[in-house]
Amino acid sequence: MSGAVRTSTRDIARAAVRAELAEVAFDLFARDGFDNVTITEVAEAAGVSRSTFLRYFDSKEDAVLGALDAQGMAVADALRERPASEDDWTALRNALATLIEPYASDPERTLALTRLVRDTPSLRARQLERQHAWRPLLAEALAQRARARSPRLRDAVRAAAALTCLNAAVEAWTGGADGRDLRALLDEAFASLTVPRRPR
Repeated sequence: MSGAVRTSTRDIARAAVRAELAEVAFDLFARDGFDNVTITEVAEAAGVSRSTFLRYFDSKEDAVLGALDAQGMAVADALRERPASEDDWTALRNALATLIEPYASDPERTLALTRLVRDTPSLRARQLERQHAWRPLLAEALAQRARARSPRLRDAVRAAAALTCLNAAVEAWTGGADGRDLRALLDEAFASLTVPRRPR
């Protein structure tokens, strides 16, 4: 028991340091531009050595996007937990709500971070690369909802379409979108791919 507690405490402390380093890095990137800031400068601003920074992040990009890997797992977990009465498309939309929470709690900072990623080619490319890894996670979760042995083509297609809707909504939001809320934009994106039922 004590070993488990120590491990948990260590993990919590590590996560806190990562969060602090990421915040310092973002503030510098937002002020001076991502390409104009070095890892050494981030480390100095955070009061740590360069080697310490690199123990927590593999690169500058990782300092900005490090949370994306965990977000993919969080969405997949949320998708598995959606009620069986929801169709896959509705379940996907509701599972993606886990990603919207930071936008709602601190929209100004989140908007600045999203624009930084959008306007920095290396960050944007890395974001899309990491997000691509979410697709099999979501497809697997959809298959598990249907008690299928493995993801089917339709699961992969729906997962990819859901992420496309997310990206389109975020892109509209960062572009202004007449001040509309990100949640409303995501609803609109999902609705645009909803096939209306034919009258009988």
